[in-house]
Amino acid sequence: MSTIFSGIQPSGTLSIGNYIGAMKHFVELQNDHNCYFCIVDEHAITVPQDRLKLRQNIRSLAALYLAAGIDHEKATLFIQSEVSAHTQMGWILQSISYIGELERMTQFKDKSNGKEAVSAALLTYPPLMAADILLYNTDIVPVGDDQKQHLELTRNLAQRFNNKFNDIFTVPDISMPEVGARIMSLQDPLKKMSKSDDNEKAFISMLDEPKKIEKKIKSAVTDSEGIVKFDKENKPGIANLMTILASCTDKSVKDVEADFEGVGYGEFKAAVAESVINVLAPIQQRYNDLINSEKLDDILDDGANRAARVANKNLAKAKKAIGLGRVKK
Repeated sequence: MSTIFSGIQPSGTLSIGNYIGAMKHFVELQNDHNCYFCIVDEHAITVPQDRLKLRQNIRSLAALYLAAGIDHEKATLFIQSEVSAHTQMGWILQSISYIGELERMTQFKDKSNGKEAVSAALLTYPPLMAADILLYNTDIVPVGDDQKQHLELTRNLAQRFNNKFNDIFTVPDISMPEVGARIMSLQDPLKKMSKSDDNEKAFISMLDEPKKIEKKIKSAVTDSEGIVKFDKENKPGIANLMTILASCTDKSVKDVEADFEGVGYGEFKAAVAESVINVLAPIQQRYNDLINSEKLDDILDDGANRAARVANKNLAKAKKAIGLGRVKK
């Protein structure tokens, strides 16, 4: 049985893009794999956060994981900051990382561009991300294509450590879903949909009410051609909506194209909105049942304990390999 690790930042309510690109696949993966799903709250503080809002987002994300179908008896769901091995391993991996390779990370360039004061953590968080993954003998990491560069660095750091010290870490493989790996902004279909976008019309939150979803889809940027056809280069807005509809109805984009041949954008957008609403309605019901419950706390406590048992063993191996601490007789 392969081990899978995935982490999501609690930087806002998950979007439909997060669900299609990641969480929907997690529910399937947990049945046949040893899965660790982590709320990476320490990554969130690489940029300024309101402490009360951050704690609210952490709890909300945990509830969404479960509401979307993660089974805490099959998978381990936990909060990163509640397993201290993550930051300790992050420091070890930071010590074998090179400034040049961290400065080449696209996300660092994007988030630091034009800013006078940039957190050092924004530069050095990729080794922490590597620690998250390597602590659990991870075989597979399912990611969107925007994280592929960070996963390549994780693989490089694992190999570098193994070659320099001892063969401690499993070098993980990258897994990317064929459809829906990158859902784009509704207002700028050349840019990835982000749950932290300043423009609320650009993304659909997993907790948006049906009327709000309909309004956002209706105002989504398309083109003047009036033909429902999958063409990412020339019709990025329509291609994005087709991907959303295909993912929410478990159809191929070719099937969607055939279904809406000769249909106008108004009717097509209404169908997209309906598909999203149908997917999110049961998730939102389960979320509301969980968000303020003691059950959620019990699940997170159990998850942290289970994760720590594995993480602490691998941290001890890495510390011994690199020469930290004492050798106890």
